[in-house]
Amino acid sequence: MSDQVITVEKREDLGSNITRKLLRRDQIAAVVYGAGRDTVPIQVDRKSVLTLLKGVGGENAVFLLRMAGTKKERHAMIRDMQIDPVSRQILHIDFQRVLMDQTIKVQVPVELVGVPEGVKNDGGVLDFVTREVELECLPGNIPPSLPVDVSHLQIGQHVEVHELEVPDNVTILEEQDRTLAAVGAPRKIVEEVEEDEELLLEADADEPEVIGRGKDEEEGEEESEES
Repeated sequence: MSDQVITVEKREDLGSNITRKLLRRDQIAAVVYGAGRDTVPIQVDRKSVLTLLKGVGGENAVFLLRMAGTKKERHAMIRDMQIDPVSRQILHIDFQRVLMDQTIKVQVPVELVGVPEGVKNDGGVLDFVTREVELECLPGNIPPSLPVDVSHLQIGQHVEVHELEVPDNVTILEEQDRTLAAVGAPRKIVEEVEEDEELLLEADADEPEVIGRGKDEEEGEEESEES
């Protein structure tokens, strides 16, 4: 694995307005934490980060943070990013240190491969139930995604976690029978069935109400006839 290097600088200014100040200088406020060490406030070049983010595959990319002007460097992953809702600019980044010889737990996206037979030939609907699964592996072995073939699925069939194509050095932490994707009946048929059920309910509601006479009423009528 070739390291994606991000040069960082230690951040001395911790004021509440530092984020905007740094943005005006094309810098992004950040912190790096984890691996049993103190949290360190840093700042990174915005353009460099954007270039690297576009080039890496997947959200679990491992970067090499290199402190400017020193020989200090640490592997880290991006665990959180604050994004401005209007400008869509990155406001803040949380980096978590990782040790390349120790396993970590991450969420990895599921990739559906192929078009189900039930969709292609019978108009079925593919339901993507589980889009991410948790796995454990070394940081250098994190796959960008986990593919699963759905091309054979007919209406009423599904694929489960145990059918994922997983590398030997990766351990899935999900239940093996958890559903990933399923093919359901065409929407038109489902809607027609629901309409038929509604019509049946309406028909039942329109039927005249039958009120049964209680035992006391019947006995009262008999006594009236005898008198």
